[in-house]
Amino acid sequence: MEEVSPPTGIDRRRFLQRAATGAAGVASLGAFGTLLEACGSSSASKKTTKSGYKLGPTARNMADLEKAAKAEGSLNVIALPPDWSNYGNIIKAFQKKYGITVNSAAPDDSSAEEITAIKTLKGQSRGPDAVDVAPSIALLGVQEKLFTPYKVETWDSIPANMKDPSGYWYGDYYGAISFGVNTKVVKNVPKSWSDLTKPEYKGMVSINGNPTSAGDAFAAVYAAALANGGSLDDIEPGIEFFAHLKKIGNWTPTNCLPANIAKGTTPIAIEWDYLNIAYNVQFNGSPPVQTVIPSSGKFGNFYCQAISAYAPTPAAARLWEEFLYSDEGQLLYLAGFAHPARYAALAKAGKIPASLQSKLPPASEYDGIVFPNNAQTTKAANTLAAKWQPAMG
Repeated sequence: MEEVSPPTGIDRRRFLQRAATGAAGVASLGAFGTLLEACGSSSASKKTTKSGYKLGPTARNMADLEKAAKAEGSLNVIALPPDWSNYGNIIKAFQKKYGITVNSAAPDDSSAEEITAIKTLKGQSRGPDAVDVAPSIALLGVQEKLFTPYKVETWDSIPANMKDPSGYWYGDYYGAISFGVNTKVVKNVPKSWSDLTKPEYKGMVSINGNPTSAGDAFAAVYAAALANGGSLDDIEPGIEFFAHLKKIGNWTPTNCLPANIAKGTTPIAIEWDYLNIAYNVQFNGSPPVQTVIPSSGKFGNFYCQAISAYAPTPAAARLWEEFLYSDEGQLLYLAGFAHPARYAALAKAGKIPASLQSKLPPASEYDGIVFPNNAQTTKAANTLAAKWQPAMG
């Protein structure tokens, strides 16, 4: 198997932050299933391309799809920073493989701005062909009939809780909450949330920021809730857990920035796994940072791909999705330490290179990971806004 190399950029602080907290602004949408049942179908992109390729909800013939996409010659993407989830290398690989020019616009745009771009650039050649958005924003796109359904060839190996059954959107990569442990300072690595209450970890446990505004800190509290009697519908036990850590002296309010982890100021950092894995690479193992997915309270969040109903190059948009969800594309996400949607399937099939797997927690540690829906995220955000500060002082 061809070797995949990590990207040069490792600062992915933005990754999934809006996915974890952005849903609060669209609370009226309700749960995923309710909204999707009510939305009906969206407008479809062009039924036939200029080359005569007939578009459909699947690729009936990959060779014909590739030919049609090459005839279009270009692809418009948006909000994909090159150092985010390895998108710089993913785009280069797609261009090299198919000879299709990728126009990457507004790399720092938010998910909401991607939706705005579909609407404002409708009918223009520079409109986005496909978007990469937070789940709550994907729901908005379906509601406003901005996407067209399409199921890639590897559709069946995308987890059911990461895709719309009709194919309007599908998760492409996710992050999981983890313990990033500076093992130069911490000799006994914690494996569970209950371990964090041990006296030996006094003043060591940290998150990165205020969970009412920082996505990974929000997710840390959510994960703690799952491990302590809470649920996706009840984040309050997570607040109580961190209040207890503070009371017994194990909590430190210092943000677990990379420099603080390296110095040992915050030697147990509760953050997204892709961040902690990247820190170990950044530090070149000095100090070593071990990334642990806790044995309970396995919480994650993801981004979603969707094809614009008004895609200027609809065949290229479909070929882009086929590439992203192919083994090659999924492994390129993994090389950026973002877990691809099909991670479990790749691991089961033995398709993850040993050199890459050695940088990651065992695939089995991700078994049982859960993702919140929009209504649950909104409820949790509102609870945190009301109760975090009183509990933590």
